[in-house]
Amino acid sequence: MYGGSRKRLLTSRASAGRSAAAHRSAAARRRLDRSGGGDSVDRLTTRGRLAWLNTATARIGTTLDLERTAQELAEFTVPDLADGAAVDILESILRGDEGSRWTGTGVPLMRATALCAVEELSSLEPTPVGETFVRAEQQHETLLHRYCLRQGRSVLLSRMRNDDFIRVAPTPSAAAQMRAAGVHSYMAVPLIARGLLLGSADFVRGPGSPPFSATDLALAEQLASQAAVFIDNARLYGREREHVVSLQRSLLPRATPVTPGLRVHAEYAPSTAHQGVGGDWYDVMALPGGRTALMVGDVMGHGLSAAATMGRLRTVARTLMTLDMAPERVLARLDLATRDLEDEQVATCLYAVHDPADSSYVLASAGHLPPLLLDGRGSADFVGLPVGAPLGAGVIPYDPVRLRVPEGGDLVMYTDGLVKSRHADLDHQLDRLRTAARDLAPEALEGGGLVECAPAGAARFDEAVLLTATTTKEGAADLQVWHLPREGRAASVARGLVRDQLAAWRLTELVDVCELVVSELVGNALRYGNGPGELRLLRGERLVVEVSDTGPDLPQIQHAELSDEGGRGLQLINMLCRRWGSCRTATGKVVWAEQNLPG
Repeated sequence: MYGGSRKRLLTSRASAGRSAAAHRSAAARRRLDRSGGGDSVDRLTTRGRLAWLNTATARIGTTLDLERTAQELAEFTVPDLADGAAVDILESILRGDEGSRWTGTGVPLMRATALCAVEELSSLEPTPVGETFVRAEQQHETLLHRYCLRQGRSVLLSRMRNDDFIRVAPTPSAAAQMRAAGVHSYMAVPLIARGLLLGSADFVRGPGSPPFSATDLALAEQLASQAAVFIDNARLYGREREHVVSLQRSLLPRATPVTPGLRVHAEYAPSTAHQGVGGDWYDVMALPGGRTALMVGDVMGHGLSAAATMGRLRTVARTLMTLDMAPERVLARLDLATRDLEDEQVATCLYAVHDPADSSYVLASAGHLPPLLLDGRGSADFVGLPVGAPLGAGVIPYDPVRLRVPEGGDLVMYTDGLVKSRHADLDHQLDRLRTAARDLAPEALEGGGLVECAPAGAARFDEAVLLTATTTKEGAADLQVWHLPREGRAASVARGLVRDQLAAWRLTELVDVCELVVSELVGNALRYGNGPGELRLLRGERLVVEVSDTGPDLPQIQHAELSDEGGRGLQLINMLCRRWGSCRTATGKVVWAEQNLPG
């Protein structure tokens, strides 16, 4: 709307490309035409007006961006129809609400969305694009804009009188500026699509231009009717895209857990392209023994179906991750689940398990891009990881890789939206990603700064997921690892280690139960697992004790008879602990039990 601010904003970002000379020459040609030197819009034949309107369909609504569509409307009318144009959209529309006929008092809250004007009207004071405005209460009854929005009808002032300026401008200062600039004719046209009010378009003419006529008003109404449909389409698309993005965000983790020896930052960056919403996901899960599971994946394709498939795969993946299986076994099971999906979609996936005891990762890939490893000393390189078949194809086995990351090092996992380009090959983009990550400050890298400086950058047309895991000593004091002897005194040694450590942690009230639990776990390892291997004690949100062995069979609770001498160890653990479990490892298995901390 013309008025409402002392700031002078003549055009938005899209109209800035027109040079001042082009505006002057176009305005001069129009004034010449309207004085008898040619055919102007308002003097064209019916066929000429239809041809001009037909041109509008090719120049307005070229994108599904609402603000851009409004700007195209303003630019199309200047200077052919008006010397200045302003498009204002209801604030409720921009928030995603449905449009409607205004029935309240006064004028609804509007936002200046687009502006364009010739150089001769450079002294006007339009409301800057992006700012909201509402008229003063005392002006409501005489405000022409109120009539336009409330009644849904156009307003035409062919020749403005002195008292008309205050009915158009919101302030006496803005009205005086319009008089000084020589504005003498005004039109306001509502933007209505499918019976819903979306906003309005204002048009003015200044010195050297004839007044608006009834023909001009009819032409502006036809143009506004076409443009309103394009604006409404952009609104509907924006609302639906927001719904899909919200759905996808709701399917992703809301927070990453705090785990010992690792600091994780996750970032999801939706695409601005209309087809960019898809099936990228990530997950972070705390595993027994202080280990951390990290996963990123990408469902092929875009749209709601890809997002729905992503949600189903992530649910299956989380179930498999809780079993604490080796990464290659998780991907193999996830591949079978993907092949069972009815939509027959394919996905890539990268899965890693971090062990704080030795700062190591075990990784496996299902057709995914390689992770980037930064050692914290200025070096960055991609992990040489065997690439298995994507999930759903399942023709190549998944081979794991183990690597150690020094303190301060970072493992960067990502999806292809971070590097994908229509103009450069993948190897070149990956090299650019490595360079960008190496040049980033450590705090910027850990904070997700790689999304902004990644090769795709502002030209990114696909969504992206970034997962940065930094190796630290945080929480390392809360994890203790001991190697147990493989003879009968192992249970006694384990009880002593647990007792001393709980005393150091001032958790003596848990000593009796924890000693009983570790005795049963070590006893089972001696009897069924060829002797115990490692004993782990982790203090986090809960107290976790874990014993490993080389036995192949996972323990199960047995129903012991009254006359049986054994078979009640796991029953006791199940009664005394919050939960317990077991999982296979590359060398055998791990059995763990979890207790609540006091208080």
